[in-house]
Amino acid sequence: MKMSCHKANLPYLLASGFLLFLIFHAWLGYSRWKMAGFYLVVSLLTFLVYTADKHAARNQRWRTAESTLQLLALFGGWPGALVAQRRLRHKSSKTAFLTVFWFAVLGNLLGLYWLCFSASASNFRKILGLS
Repeated sequence: MKMSCHKANLPYLLASGFLLFLIFHAWLGYSRWKMAGFYLVVSLLTFLVYTADKHAARNQRWRTAESTLQLLALFGGWPGALVAQRRLRHKSSKTAFLTVFWFAVLGNLLGLYWLCFSASASNFRKILGLS
């Protein structure tokens, strides 16, 4: 029983831990506040899109395309998506969706790593105002 409580909180811990890491990283001066702010805003937007889609599903109205939800996750909204999946119980049991979702999370984290640490990304960092 105790393990299920921890498992239930895992999405919240992953999402908040990642966002807090970005904020702490910016506070220490290792990255720009823009990056933490971007992830916070996109995560909130993603949570709101999930909320609207859940509401639409309940009322049999127009739905948000799953590809849109996945793109939001890929472009930094995955913490908000994780919280929405758990809190709203939306898209949380569709295996195919979750498989693509976790690949989007992995893609986002790899892209973030590339952006932060790769010499080949230096021009891109300048364009984004991150260096």
